[in-house]
Amino acid sequence: MDGGAPEGNLKDAPPPIKFEDGWNIKPDMIIEMPKDFQVKATGTINYQNILVKAHFTEDKWVVAAEMRPGNAKVVHHMRTIVRPPESKWLASAVPGEAYEEGSEAMGGAKDGTDLLGKYNPGLGSQNFDVDGSAKFIPKGSDIVFNIHYTSIGTPQTDRSKVGLVFAKTPPKKRYWMSPGTPAAFNLVIPAGDSNAEVVSEVTVGVDNAKLVYIQPHMHLRGKSFRYEAEYPDGKRETLLDIPRWDFNWQLRYDFAEPKLMPKGTKLICTAHFDNSEENLSNPNPKATVRWGDQTWDEMMIGYFTSLPPEEK
Repeated sequence: MDGGAPEGNLKDAPPPIKFEDGWNIKPDMIIEMPKDFQVKATGTINYQNILVKAHFTEDKWVVAAEMRPGNAKVVHHMRTIVRPPESKWLASAVPGEAYEEGSEAMGGAKDGTDLLGKYNPGLGSQNFDVDGSAKFIPKGSDIVFNIHYTSIGTPQTDRSKVGLVFAKTPPKKRYWMSPGTPAAFNLVIPAGDSNAEVVSEVTVGVDNAKLVYIQPHMHLRGKSFRYEAEYPDGKRETLLDIPRWDFNWQLRYDFAEPKLMPKGTKLICTAHFDNSEENLSNPNPKATVRWGDQTWDEMMIGYFTSLPPEEK
């Protein structure tokens, strides 16, 4: 910097990244919302669920997925969910129509569904080919776009999509978003508190599960986030430490090598929140903040995925 940031030798530069028409992956299949969603100019917009008939005529294994917002100005975040043919979730929904959480058309619970891919600001494509694994889409499944929109003062439209890369051969293991994610649904952040601590944890119930991916999630008052593993012998290891959380840069973290988690290991997540006036992103430093879907509420989630242990 003192030298004026002179350019280095171009021969030492890495090759430029090549994108596939804007994708970070080369999709074998692209699934798009069948029509635009109308985003109102003002007011709160509850989570929307949009059913898409994907016409999967055979079982499919997915090694990578990428969600792309049609209008990034209004897409707060979104998820792509596999709805297997036997699911009663959104049973009476009209394909392409949007339904709010709790609406009559939502039908039964989400049992049997699986998270296929997601989009957060800063998050790119997701890879599921870890140690020979892949995501599974049963024959006859549909796709549901679960989207959180935010109004920006003018009417907008969105038509988002997801790209999928299929495995060439059946995988050795199924990549599944692990249940029992550490999450503090009962969090209470006092007004004006600049360093409120919230802790959540889960205990591994099988021996030698393989931890392959972690991703923290908070909102605008998020300050820091740390994952730790406490092993049965008492040893404690830091897996990920983010001292300065940035809501606009929500990355996923994949381990270079899967980490073995013996039965009884505790996965502990510790987060801090800044609910003071010093946090310039704080929607209201005078409010006591609790769990909620909207950006001005808060969340504390330690997403992770673990593969099952090797079969003997």
